[in-house]
Amino acid sequence: MGVAGCGKSTVGAAVAERLGAEFLDGDSLHPQSNIDKMASGLPLNDEDRAPWLAEIGRRFTASNSALVIACSALKRAYRDIIRTGDPSVFFVHLHGSRELLDERMKARPGHFMPVSLLDSQLATLEPLQADEAGIVVDIAQSVEKIVDGVVAALEGARS
Repeated sequence: MGVAGCGKSTVGAAVAERLGAEFLDGDSLHPQSNIDKMASGLPLNDEDRAPWLAEIGRRFTASNSALVIACSALKRAYRDIIRTGDPSVFFVHLHGSRELLDERMKARPGHFMPVSLLDSQLATLEPLQADEAGIVVDIAQSVEKIVDGVVAALEGARS
């Protein structure tokens, strides 16, 4: 989870590969209307996000194997919708400075999410709370170090 440019897809795919799990980029589950709205520079509202988040939660329960899904999940209420589908979901919050996020977003031309929406995402972001299963990871580290930390946290959560 995290704002645009934090590496959700890259890290999610790497964690899934390490765990032998299936990976799904949550962006692929957005209806075209959401993609069009973001591409035009407009942030999504809660009404836009609700069916998308419910579908992400359903994907966890529908999966017959371990599953990693990259998804912004910026607010506690959004994560609650996902957990309605599967209460055992473990969130990995990929966190970084605004400057690093901006730099990464500018380096990915052709993505539907414009850099202009970064500030609205940062304003919307509600960090994981103490009662939510998950960890916060600094994205300034290498992907390999991030994956090592995530896998260790998942193993610790299972014990």
